[in-house]
Amino acid sequence: MFLVDSHCHLDSLDYKDKTIDDVLLEAQKRDVKHYLSVATTLSGYQSMRKWLSPHFDKISLSCGVHPLNLADEEFDIALFKSLAADEHVVALGETGLDYYYQQDNVKQQQQAFAEHIHLGRALKKPIIVHTRQAKEDTLAMIKAENAYSGVLHCFTEDIDTARQLLDLGFYISFSGIVTFKNAEALRDVARFVPAERLLIETDSPYLAPIPFRGKENHPANVRQVAEYLAVLKQVPLEVLAEKTTENFCHLFGVRLC
Repeated sequence: MFLVDSHCHLDSLDYKDKTIDDVLLEAQKRDVKHYLSVATTLSGYQSMRKWLSPHFDKISLSCGVHPLNLADEEFDIALFKSLAADEHVVALGETGLDYYYQQDNVKQQQQAFAEHIHLGRALKKPIIVHTRQAKEDTLAMIKAENAYSGVLHCFTEDIDTARQLLDLGFYISFSGIVTFKNAEALRDVARFVPAERLLIETDSPYLAPIPFRGKENHPANVRQVAEYLAVLKQVPLEVLAEKTTENFCHLFGVRLC
């Protein structure tokens, strides 16, 4: 069986008592064999790329600036274009809009989101989208800016939002949130999303699934998300693993096993 963690932040884990090799071995023991490590700043991407370069046989990269990190450093468009063209970069982002934590820089968020969409179209690379309390503007911009392709990661919106994204050709990714006790509405969305447009992720080190909630999340726990969704969608785990891995390869242009 072959599982993929389609969204994790490997550079944000606590390595006080472990190494990246320990993390990958732990995941491999649970059949998680490939990882998309997602950047949140351009400087962070550069450091992450250098650090993870010995593991490019099992790790792909995404390059971009998270909407909540736009104040951390200047968003250098020329540098972004140069970094994003790297062969190991299979996606741009994570990008998007977050009006929950920040409302004082909405225009800046929208401009950065548009830049990610435009470059994704130019490079023919999908975007990884974060949205929080901004679904209307997020959908409007994906449509208006004619996004090439992408995924709404760590999905927590409703069925109507999922339907609109699917109509736009987007994929939808579920994290450990789908296992939370108060997430019944999200489980309805997971039942609704067709298998051919489904991805699974940890968003580690955040959002550990039940029964690990409250602890640091690891890529190995994408197995927990897969097991939960397999029961929810009434398919064998092996079938869900095969389909989500196939979806990952199709969306991000990655050839695995």
